[in-house]
Amino acid sequence: MALRQIREIGDDILLKPCRDVKEITPHVRELIDDMFETLYDADGVGLAAPQVGILKKIVIIDTGDDPHVLINPVIISQSGEQEGSEGCLSVPGKYGIVKRPMYVKVSYYDENMERREMEGTELMARAICHELDHLEGKLYVDMTKDGLHDVEEEEEDGGEKD
Repeated sequence: MALRQIREIGDDILLKPCRDVKEITPHVRELIDDMFETLYDADGVGLAAPQVGILKKIVIIDTGDDPHVLINPVIISQSGEQEGSEGCLSVPGKYGIVKRPMYVKVSYYDENMERREMEGTELMARAICHELDHLEGKLYVDMTKDGLHDVEEEEEDGGEKD
């Protein structure tokens, strides 16, 4: 396993759509392992392959319960609404207020290319939506309610960080 460089806002790769993963190769397994090491080193909740420079539809999420690997994920159902603070490893030191669904159901493949479904609410729903946006070349910064703010401002206000 190795740490990968996290691409930051301004890097064109973050604005490009990703390609489907056709099969699980040793390279894909290594990428997933590296993504987890990179995520944990950066103290994040989720990471998408384009954030480490790879245009493949791979997302990892760990909200503290169980780590999840989602390959070729697609949201198949969503409901409700939540508005909250959102940050991104590719936009360091900033956060914004973003509206997301309160509930999402996602279809994806696991590391063995077996079809799975997963449901998420609250933080998990937010993380799924945020990471899947990366796969389409979208950043949360374009969806903020009132622009970006410095993380220090949020900490002073007692807000939460994702």
